Order: sequence, then C-alpha cells, then structure tokens
Amino acid sequence: MPTKTDWCAIIDRHLPPVDQLVARNRAITAAYASWYLRQPWLFRWAGLAAFASAQVGIGIALAEQLRSPQRLIANSADLPTNPTISDLLGELVGRGGNVALTMPVLLHVTATDQLLTDLLIIKQANDAIFRDTGWAHLAYIYGGLAELERCIAKSDHAILTAFRLLDEGAQLLCKPATFTQGWELVNQVTITLLRHEQMTILPPYMAQLSGIGRLIASIGTWMDFTGGGPIGGPSFPTFFGLPAVLSGIRSIANTTDRWMWIERDLLPTWLAHCAAYHTDGPLARRLQMLAAHWPHAG
Repeated sequence: MPTKTDWCAIIDRHLPPVDQLVARNRAITAAYASWYLRQPWLFRWAGLAAFASAQVGIGIALAEQLRSPQRLIANSADLPTNPTISDLLGELVGRGGNVALTMPVLLHVTATDQLLTDLLIIKQANDAIFRDTGWAHLAYIYGGLAELERCIAKSDHAILTAFRLLDEGAQLLCKPATFTQGWELVNQVTITLLRHEQMTILPPYMAQLSGIGRLIASIGTWMDFTGGGPIGGPSFPTFFGLPAVLSGIRSIANTTDRWMWIERDLLPTWLAHCAAYHTDGPLARRLQMLAAHWPHAG
C-alpha cells in the first residue's frame, strides 16, 4: 500500500527538477489548477493556490533571467513571448502599484545579487507549500479520506483536520437539505488550509527576505481571477495603500499584515468568485489556461 513518501514520489515524477525554476513553477501552478477544475465545489484552496503560484511565477521568471541572463523565457500568457528583465519588473509593478513611483527603486536593484537571492527564497517558499499539501490532495483524490488518514503523520495534524472537514463538507453538499451547511464548511476548510500555510510554512521564508525583497513581494501580490485586468482585483498595496507599502509600514512579509489582507480582501473576493463559478465562465477559462502544464488536467 502506498505511503506518504510514495504519494510525494508520484507528484515528483511529474515535476521538472528544482533547478528548472520556471518549468517547475508552471507545473506546480498547473497541478493546483487541475485539482480545482476537477471538483471546483470542493478544492477551493487549490484554486486560490494556483493563482498565488502563478503570480509567484513572474518573480521566478525574473530570477531565472538574473541567474542566466542569456535566457529569454516566457512564464505566462500575460507576458510578452520573450520577456526581458524590464518586462518582468514591469509586470510585477503593474500588478501591484504605481510604476512611476516604484520602477526607479526596482531598476536600481536589478544588478545586485540580493534581488536574485530574494527571488530564490520566494521560489523555495512556493516549493515548500506544494510539498506540504500537494501529496495530500493527490491521496484524497485517488484514495479518499481513509487513504489520507492511513498515510498521514502526526506532524500533519492541521492538514488531516482540514481534509476531514472537507470530506464532511463533500457529503453535506450531496444533499439539498444540507447543501448550504456543506458549502460553508468547505469555505472553512479553505480558510483552515490557507491559515496553516500562512502561519506555519511561509514565516521562515519571509523572515529571510531583505528590505527590497519584502517590497517586491508586497507589490507583486495582485491577482486576476477572471482576466479582467487589475481594476478591482485583490491587492496588498491597494488594501493598505501604496505609501504604506513603499515606506515599509505595511509588508506582505509581516504575518499580521499578510493575514489581515488575506482575511479582509483576498479571501472574500476569491470565495465570491467560487460561488459564481461556471464551467464556461472567465474563472474556469483562466484556470484551464493555468492547468495546461499538468498531465492530469481536466
């Protein structure tokens, strides 16, 4: 019978090596997106994780260019076919704040090793979150709650708790009389998993970021769930105000600031999109695009 190690190995076989920064991030993003598309009423955390990973991918593409300047790589359909470092910086800034205010700061650090170090830390965090939860999604999809319970370690208590609630929510969703209760329970699972990742997995990585790394991570948070552009999309700088972010008063690297934005801006927006999900809608199309790089998409 498969163990947690076996489930992790199954996932690893479908992921490019860790040193292929862009390709690995694309595959991680695609896995999240494919899981959401498989059961959109259930895997809401995975759907949100797909967008977060895709946004991180813009920074990862910049890291790969800084690491090997001769490479011109395309990290997403939203970027030029052969983006330059300036293109990628512009994409990060354009999704988070005012170019006129932030571009001089960002351009100043593009020649430094510190920027690359910070971007690689963000890449490591992206890998760590997927390593923490990816195998559990796969085990649950193919083996159900019993398989997950059999494989999971005591140290994964938060994940087991979340998936037990998810399984309960799935059963409630199947009955008209308890559908609303099930929907709210799955929303709670989304919050539980998100809080676990934000409070347990991310802090050690965020603590390693330099001042400029914290700034780039903060302004690069805007996510477009429907392809409609930045207007109205959840964004850390929009929520707290660009002056507060540029001055360092508010930072995505600060756990309290990060969770306040997530709880009051990002999560409500995402859950509203989930409630309005339709297989032919803009959210589905965005996720289908992101899922294209995972062999189990669809």
